[in-house]
Amino acid sequence: CVTLCASAATFSSVNGYAFAPSFQNPRSPFRRPLSAHSSLGQKQMHLGFAASSVIAPRGLLPLQNQCRNRAFSVTATKMAAHGHDYDYFVIGGGSGGVRSSRIAASHGAKVALAEGAQGGGLADGGYGGLGGTCVNVGCVPKKLMVYGAHLAHDIHDAAAYGWNVKEEGLDWARFIANKNKEISRLNGVYANMLKNGGVQVLPGRATLVDAHTVEVAGKRYTADKILVAVGGWPVKPNIPGADLAITSNEAFFLPQRPKRVVVVGGGYIAVEFAGIFKGYGSDVTMLHRGDMWLRGFDRDVREHLATEYRTQGIDLRFGTTISSIEKLPGGGLRATLAGPGLAAGGSSTIEADVIMFATGRRPRTEGLGCEKAGVKLDPSNGAVIVDEAFQTSVPSVYAVGDVINRVALTPVALAEGHCLADTLFGGKPRKTDYTDIPTAVFSNPPIGTVGLTEEAARAKGGVVHIYRTSFRGMKHTLTGRQEKTLMKLVVDGTTDKVLGVHMVGADAGEIIQLAGVCLKAGATKAHFDSTIGVHPTAAEEFVTMRTRVPDPKEAGEALFSEFFLALPRSLSRGPLSPWGMYPSPVSPRRAWAERLAAGLWSGLGGPRITRAESLSPKLGHCAPSVNEGAI
Repeated sequence: CVTLCASAATFSSVNGYAFAPSFQNPRSPFRRPLSAHSSLGQKQMHLGFAASSVIAPRGLLPLQNQCRNRAFSVTATKMAAHGHDYDYFVIGGGSGGVRSSRIAASHGAKVALAEGAQGGGLADGGYGGLGGTCVNVGCVPKKLMVYGAHLAHDIHDAAAYGWNVKEEGLDWARFIANKNKEISRLNGVYANMLKNGGVQVLPGRATLVDAHTVEVAGKRYTADKILVAVGGWPVKPNIPGADLAITSNEAFFLPQRPKRVVVVGGGYIAVEFAGIFKGYGSDVTMLHRGDMWLRGFDRDVREHLATEYRTQGIDLRFGTTISSIEKLPGGGLRATLAGPGLAAGGSSTIEADVIMFATGRRPRTEGLGCEKAGVKLDPSNGAVIVDEAFQTSVPSVYAVGDVINRVALTPVALAEGHCLADTLFGGKPRKTDYTDIPTAVFSNPPIGTVGLTEEAARAKGGVVHIYRTSFRGMKHTLTGRQEKTLMKLVVDGTTDKVLGVHMVGADAGEIIQLAGVCLKAGATKAHFDSTIGVHPTAAEEFVTMRTRVPDPKEAGEALFSEFFLALPRSLSRGPLSPWGMYPSPVSPRRAWAERLAAGLWSGLGGPRITRAESLSPKLGHCAPSVNEGAI
């Protein structure tokens, strides 16, 4: 390879283009890509191509594109042959757009990316920026706030470990300034990353003009392919006074910590901010119109976190929402409440310093020009309609991330953007796999989950085995804090394959990432059981759970059996008493109770109990939880 690159320097370049050798040619002795030679390959790239050109059986390739592509892609060709300004124009500098643009450029494409917001420390410019929602008003600043909120617990707990910590109060303004500084730094990192990757960044919000034309700040650009990756935007309900409330966007830039906060919603954002505000010392009331928050999560997980939040003093009100908001003369806000969850005789209003709506997000397609360009949108929410290859109704226009109706998570947008760039420019067609996506809710304590919930597994039919444990972590044996960790495995009773892993507790997000790898690899319960635990950790519980939770039918029958056993003995000697039908050592009285219980449970449709844990100390378990009044 060194000889080949040295010889190449004797050739002159042709109109700024160079011939690129194909190391993937099966007939060529040079079948290994340069990247396989590590640093040597990179040196060869700089020495061989900085001067001139080399022979390429696959066609002409711009010299600068060769230098960008350190993997020496064999699929890169003279893409500008289509006559447009760019091969790929990306609208939106969020997670999906940045990843897709960088990967496309690495494959040799000429790429531009347009982003309208500057990001960083000012609210008017910080709601977007390079990195999108995640970096500017999402995952990253949210996680920083979670860290800060949890420090209140750590300071309190330090005394149990011998530390005398003097609490001097909270400097909220200093924290927000530090947060803004970090977000500004990350915007700079993204800008340099794109520049070094060969992506031209155009400041300004782009709009679609037609199938191949985009307008940015009054100037028009054409591209062979266009990617829409503008993400989503928080929405407020259409009620009187909604403009007085904030969303997650504004929550990151509050000038001072509010004393009283009402958070409306029941998803990731609402749950996380309720924990954040509580950790920072606010009085928090959380309203959700449904009977339980975090729809789609395992029921055990949802109920466990609700218990933890109430223990911390967060006022959870399910079946309740806000019908109107008004500003009080002396400052503050008053909200009128509505919904079936209002307590009889209770107040129908609530006062707060800040009311935050976290009731959903909407794809940010308004004013984007999709209709003008012929790109079809979902009439229900404005999402761009795409096929499994992320292609819209216009063949040259694609879309990924929160702007489409898929899974609105940052890592999913990254995967979608990467797959698309590989497919369009890398000669590696592939699809995004949406199965078994690990995810975390950074509540306090946090949630980690991957795979099927118990409810989803049972809905599919077949035999489902549940393994579950709940315990107080070692750390709190000294602090006295009653916070408990929940861990749960959902297993296919026929194949022994682990279908779902769920956790509520410290470091759940870290732990669940590797659990996701296990599910992707098709791990069975036997694999978990044969794994040696790391002691002492909470994570070792996942490989030491051996006792299976009784399924709903078993638990229901046992419940009625215990009830009948508690009846006076005289009632067990009636016509229903099957004396003599059961040989020793089965107690006739217990046999009678179990038979009657089984018949009654079957008649009542026993499987409606979905969270059967156990029944009594006599049977070796605890009282069951009954789902939504099944009994």
